[in-house]
Amino acid sequence: MKKISVMNRLKGMNIVVTGAARGIGRVIALMFAEYGANVAFTGRKIDDNFTGLEQKLKTFGGKVKGYVSDASDFEVAQKTATEIVKDFGSIDVLINNAGITRDNLILRMSEKDWDDIMNVNLKSVFNWTKAVIRPMMKARKGSIINMSSVVGTGGNAGQSNYAASKAGIIGFTKSIAKELGSRNIRCNAIAPGFIETEMTKKLPQNVIDEWLAKIPLKRTGTPEDVANACLFLASDLSSYITGQVLTVDGGMTI
Repeated sequence: MKKISVMNRLKGMNIVVTGAARGIGRVIALMFAEYGANVAFTGRKIDDNFTGLEQKLKTFGGKVKGYVSDASDFEVAQKTATEIVKDFGSIDVLINNAGITRDNLILRMSEKDWDDIMNVNLKSVFNWTKAVIRPMMKARKGSIINMSSVVGTGGNAGQSNYAASKAGIIGFTKSIAKELGSRNIRCNAIAPGFIETEMTKKLPQNVIDEWLAKIPLKRTGTPEDVANACLFLASDLSSYITGQVLTVDGGMTI
């Protein structure tokens, strides 16, 4: 049997990554472009991160375009998805990555802290999934990858809003997988653990050490570890996998 590399499996595919201007989303977009995919990405505003990513993505040779789009706004998501289909011809893979944190103990958490998290982290997943369904159904294929978190399966003190949003993503993922499987559209979630980001790098060393003590692999994860999981779920290497939560945490939640 002739083996086909992951790069060849992804070459020419049209990928959409929401919230990709920085952090994990940025690395995901760059890795897909490196593997030959065409990349459409969204960000809430044009800044150095946005323009810098767009320029870097273009160096890989595929079709690239960034869109200023608030993932938490339903109408904006629908309009942006329509523009992407017009510009790229189709949407093969959607990666719902947009997300924020508003951490606080429930005693101090404001209604706005709760609503902001639900709108950006959870409602955006509905908005964009809804937006890509028709073009994917027309093509009778597609892969939707939703970014959840180990906090969504195990909870975390001071993150009740974040945990609720990420747990909601898991339930949504499993439901969409059941609804759209007959149309050859797969829907899976990724649950990252302790990943090196701008936010985690600011944590005190003693806090980092406490987390490391819980991780069998004895290291923090990298955005590349998460991006690699996205590559797998986007390609036909995972063609018989849907409705699943792929945990990327170094064994922390064993």
